[in-house]
Amino acid sequence: MAKYEHLPIYKGALDLAVYLEKAVSGFSRYHKYSLGADLRRIARQNISLIVRANSETDRLATLLLLRNSLEELMVGLRIAKELQTFKSLQSFIFAIEKVIQLSRQNEGWIKSLKELPEQQLVKK
Repeated sequence: MAKYEHLPIYKGALDLAVYLEKAVSGFSRYHKYSLGADLRRIARQNISLIVRANSETDRLATLLLLRNSLEELMVGLRIAKELQTFKSLQSFIFAIEKVIQLSRQNEGWIKSLKELPEQQLVKK
């Protein structure tokens, strides 16, 4: 299995998951066990997808799943903001910026995979 701890996207996803675990603990009981549980689950799922993508030879399919999962997390965070579940606006801003950062890294990874065959053809 390939090493993944060094990947910036892995570190960012782990930071976000830990942050959401702490942030969700401050949600009201109703939101903690519904919306909060979903946010925590998706954040952990993102880490799993990153680890899986790093160890596979055909990474594109998993990275596309990660793209969808990050979008799902972003929607969940926006719903949480609208319901005013975060203790402060800064908590929401930090979380959403982390998701945007992870999405950009994921898109860069996808782009690098799509460009790879073209580069190999040029070298031959």
